[in-house]
Amino acid sequence: MSTSTPNAPYHHGNLRQALLEAALVILEQQGEAGLGLRDVARAVGVSPAAPYRHFDSRAALLEALAVTGYQRFTAAMEAVAAGDVLDPLAAMGKTYVKFALDNPNLFRLMFSPQLRRDNRPGLRMAADAAFGTLRRVTGGDTGTGRLAALSAWAHVHGLAILLLDGQIALRAGEDMEALVADIIEGH
Repeated sequence: MSTSTPNAPYHHGNLRQALLEAALVILEQQGEAGLGLRDVARAVGVSPAAPYRHFDSRAALLEALAVTGYQRFTAAMEAVAAGDVLDPLAAMGKTYVKFALDNPNLFRLMFSPQLRRDNRPGLRMAADAAFGTLRRVTGGDTGTGRLAALSAWAHVHGLAILLLDGQIALRAGEDMEALVADIIEGH
């Protein structure tokens, strides 16, 4: 005997957000390969068809996750840029690497070549907003400001990837945060 009320509307609150949050958890635990719309539906406790009301494909879900990642990343970078620090560029660099280390699979997804930004306007806007924060700190859209931003980005992105890939190993007694600070600050 069913305990549900016939024809009662199904209501989950903000299902799209719940699906994204569940997908972020799955992404960080299992990586992108372990992430599918059915997995996300199961995690949230909805029918396998429910996610399709919000994401027409797995690719759309991955894009939405990357946008969410860029939004969170940009918020962290904006907070540093607005803060009262002696060297905002170094502080942003440390925040960049920390975000990557704290969210390795999300970070890799955000910069994945499979998510081509040129044909995904929402993803392009989210990525541009993150880079825009860095550009403002380095001098804006001037020729030298753009080059300074690209140089800083290449420096911290390379460092983040080397750390994520285990190419830079910590020595006995070495602190990751201190190592990152020393590399970014040029000590």
